[in-house]
Amino acid sequence: MPIILGETAKAIFLTFFVSMLPVIELRGAIPIGISEGLGFYQAFIVAIIGNLVPVPFIVLFIRTIFNWLRDKSIALNRLVERLENKAHAKKEIVEKYEWWGLVLLVAIPLPGTGAWTGALVAAILDMRLKRAFPAIAMGVLIAGIIVLFISYGASAVVL
Repeated sequence: MPIILGETAKAIFLTFFVSMLPVIELRGAIPIGISEGLGFYQAFIVAIIGNLVPVPFIVLFIRTIFNWLRDKSIALNRLVERLENKAHAKKEIVEKYEWWGLVLLVAIPLPGTGAWTGALVAAILDMRLKRAFPAIAMGVLIAGIIVLFISYGASAVVL
């Protein structure tokens, strides 16, 4: 027997899973959630949670995954090198401002920033998860507020 979900549940799942995707993250998930019928705050909370789900896995396991991918093919090795180069290009702000630099890197809702990039930079810099996760979470919250403000105006951000 198929599971039938209500429209709100479908919107929540869509928002949650879109926010987990690299590049799109919550920048795309919040507007999608709202366009699917969620309220501002509901879309915001679901997107924040979804955006944070991959972070611990990236910080803890990405180096192991990269090493495994390097051995599989030349094309995968090139992909790993591109991702590592991206992380190295972004790590300067984190090295300079440390914890706050990671917050800032994640908080700016532009392509090439966000939770995925922040987690990758944290992994490259060998940051411990218990130090990296709060910074990334704060950055994701700030990015979500910025996305709401830019997309929907101050009325969306003000209680």
